Amino acid sequence: MLQVSYIRENKEHVIASLTKRNIDASEMVNDVLNFDEERRALQTKLDTLKAESNTLSKEIGMLFKSGEAQKANILKEKTSQLKESTRDLESELNEKADALNELLYKIPNVPNDLVPLGNSDEDNEEVFREGDVPTLPEGALPHWELAKKHDIIDFELGNKITGAGFPVYKGKGARLQRALIAYFLDKNTEAGYTEYQLPHLVNEASGFGTGQLPDKEGQMYHVTGDNLYLIPTAEVPGTNLFRGDLVNKNDLPLAITGYTPCFRREAGSYGAHVRGLNRLHQFDKVEIIRVEHPERSYVALDEMVDHVKDILRELKLPYRILRLCGGDLTFASALTYDFEVYSTAQERWLEISSISNFETFQANRLKLRFKNDDGKNQLAHTLNGSSLALPRVLAGILENYQTPDGIKIPEALVPYTGFDFIK
Repeated sequence: MLQVSYIRENKEHVIASLTKRNIDASEMVNDVLNFDEERRALQTKLDTLKAESNTLSKEIGMLFKSGEAQKANILKEKTSQLKESTRDLESELNEKADALNELLYKIPNVPNDLVPLGNSDEDNEEVFREGDVPTLPEGALPHWELAKKHDIIDFELGNKITGAGFPVYKGKGARLQRALIAYFLDKNTEAGYTEYQLPHLVNEASGFGTGQLPDKEGQMYHVTGDNLYLIPTAEVPGTNLFRGDLVNKNDLPLAITGYTPCFRREAGSYGAHVRGLNRLHQFDKVEIIRVEHPERSYVALDEMVDHVKDILRELKLPYRILRLCGGDLTFASALTYDFEVYSTAQERWLEISSISNFETFQANRLKLRFKNDDGKNQLAHTLNGSSLALPRVLAGILENYQTPDGIKIPEALVPYTGFDFIK
């Protein structure tokens, strides 16, 4: 959530920057400033009444001490009227503050200057590419056919149990999945991230804290009886660990990692491009999350990008990095880099990671602060990224490592799988 003070001081910049998201935010911004002006006027009036009431209370005490009870009682009647007016003003002020917050919740984050113009993923900017695309044997198969041939993932069985988008991993497929999770967590903890086991359901406040609500409620599974949400990513419970905290500046950066299953409704996703592991309603992901000092959050973003690069180099998967355009940027992000692995059998790029800097947008919702050198509370910056999302990494491994005799296992994973080949 943008800070009102930031909008007030940078009104034209906010409006101009949000045009990168193909949004005309002028009406929303003006509404925010008008509501804020009304709120501040009410606050001033309330402060005046409280000051007057305090002054009268002191005067009443002095009158009683001096034996002038009649005058004191007259003033007491006035203070009663002031208290009633104060209660009315407080109620009006709370309503105005709630209405202001409702407006602020609807305004997305301001894109960083590096964010390119564009309407969709077709306008994203490729900034890096690495790795050789393998030459596959004749008759190479996409991963969903390889999974069936080697009996390692059963999509039909998952459909029987739950529905489309809930695969069942079997035998070496399950072990490979578990190996990837352990490998990613080990790589992350070696890089200085502290591992957490996180809840798989969150409350409404957590959804608001990271910006999934009110923007993405249609994509989240909602447990209506308890008003809880199945997590779409470990970003939500992981970042909310610090909700409401005043952290020690010397403890920054805070860096955590965690594995969770993720649940996304993905309404309206059909067709060949979402076959197999390409688009799921339940999938596994290992996340990295950082809370940073604002002065080094973009250095941290580059460090996170380099970290994921190292993992993909070890797995020897061809990949590229895209800087997302304004039209493809998520609601809360200021700048996002997407990693895509090349699926040789499908002859297409598959997204496997998004690494984002949210600047103060999430921290303002979370009230996540630290004390700066002046002793004043300052909002921290939050960042997160997939390190990595498993389905499409697994799809890339199955397809790019296939041979006429079976599927090789990347060398880096063999210590985790206990086997080097799926025959």
